[in-house]
Amino acid sequence: VQLQAYGGGLVQAGGSLRLSCAASGFNFGDHNIGWFRQAPGKEREVVSCISSYDDSTYYTEAVKGRFTISRDNAKDTLYLQMNSLKPEDTAVYSCAVDLTRFVNSWCPRDPEGYDRWGQGTLVTVSS
Repeated sequence: VQLQAYGGGLVQAGGSLRLSCAASGFNFGDHNIGWFRQAPGKEREVVSCISSYDDSTYYTEAVKGRFTISRDNAKDTLYLQMNSLKPEDTAVYSCAVDLTRFVNSWCPRDPEGYDRWGQGTLVTVSS
């Protein structure tokens, strides 16, 4: 199982970035998958996740209306479109897969619900 996030960078407040997570080694469409972030000195938190059954989504309150998660099962890729970025969005963003549940209608809203993690990509938002 491999996950690789990319697409991070430096952006001014109010700008946009699109993150991608390339997955391999498992049946991508059968599993919940999510985006997480960890800012310096803070715990890792779930940003958003998407279910495997019907693409139901979850967003943490801080990003609702600004971020959009999506998945392309044909390309084994997860995306996170981030708009109206704020300095407090600065963090290392990573993706992770929930290998425990198959074709599930909800995705875990806690990092402990995920089994495999990829290396992150740094997003820096300047004010």
